[in-house]
Amino acid sequence: MEDNNKNALYCSHCGALIDEEDDYEEVNGEIVCTDCFERHTTTCDRCGETIWTDDSYGDEYTTLCHHCYENHYTRCSFCDTLIHEDDAAGISYVKDDKVTIFKRPKPAHKIHFNEPNGTKAVMGHTRLATQGDKKHNFNNHPFSGHADKEFAFAHNGVLWNDKDLRKEGVIPTSYIDADSYIGVQLIEKQGKLDFDSLQYMAETVEGNFTFTMLDQYNSLYIIKGSNPMYLLHFETIGLYVYASTESIMKKALKQLGLHKFERKRVDTEEGDILRIDRNGKITRTQFEPRIYRSKYLSWYDDDCSSYYNMHEEILLAYCGCYGVDSADVELLLDYGYTCDEIEEMLTDHSLLREALRDVKFIYGEDIYEGCYGGAF
Repeated sequence: MEDNNKNALYCSHCGALIDEEDDYEEVNGEIVCTDCFERHTTTCDRCGETIWTDDSYGDEYTTLCHHCYENHYTRCSFCDTLIHEDDAAGISYVKDDKVTIFKRPKPAHKIHFNEPNGTKAVMGHTRLATQGDKKHNFNNHPFSGHADKEFAFAHNGVLWNDKDLRKEGVIPTSYIDADSYIGVQLIEKQGKLDFDSLQYMAETVEGNFTFTMLDQYNSLYIIKGSNPMYLLHFETIGLYVYASTESIMKKALKQLGLHKFERKRVDTEEGDILRIDRNGKITRTQFEPRIYRSKYLSWYDDDCSSYYNMHEEILLAYCGCYGVDSADVELLLDYGYTCDEIEEMLTDHSLLREALRDVKFIYGEDIYEGCYGGAF
């Protein structure tokens, strides 16, 4: 049947007629009905651009448009894992009783690492810069430190009281811009690397963290804060291996062929400090995790508001890496969504948009848009 309405709009995806009273969206200049928009589009986790779901260049955890994939990501030639090109990476090890650090402002797969024969321990780190330009190699991990012994220092997480500590004169200013470097300075201030100085450092910083240190005598120290850490012991071959998450560990073990060996997980909890000496002996102590208000404050905060737990703080610290505003995460947390549910939303923005719309409707559109900016 011929349509006599020359101004009629049709969905470019399904061909449905869009009535005047119907809402519609635009995707790359194309008119799309709301049903197709919800079902067949997604959002790039890096730049926020709306793209067709079939055009995503990411993986099951990360959605990417073609431009962001081409300019900021690549894939491992062995396992096809998505790799962030904006990373910096480095390793540290002991050679001739001295701590050696090799790091570059490049992702790990583009660096050829060579540790000398006979090395007892290697500590590695790959960095997604949150503070401090990675192009200045001194901002990248591991960092060099010296107290009563030389050590290398690495940090997984985000610290946010570095500027306050410098303002208050607790630690001096530094040409190194990375927030993580305050850990080195706090240890050096104590003049020694031991359980006491590590406890002081861990109880002084604020933020999300797991710290690792390798000293000149091949002792590895691990300070387990709120950030994840997965440690395995291969007793039959005399080896410890650690990574930030279990999924990363599994991929690494398979790539190295270590998945064939018997192994046991070494349990760690927030507040633990471990020392693994060159002979594999573990000694432990603990620090008291700080209880503090979130640095992210909302319109509904008052003196009686509850504290955020560590899992919630991690979400608030890292949601920006997925293109999500921390205020939106706070809104969902206060409404009652669990951390696991919000983590799923960070990688599936269609779920996030739906949840925010529901909360927006319940709280009232005027309140939501005035306080949160109506990102979605």
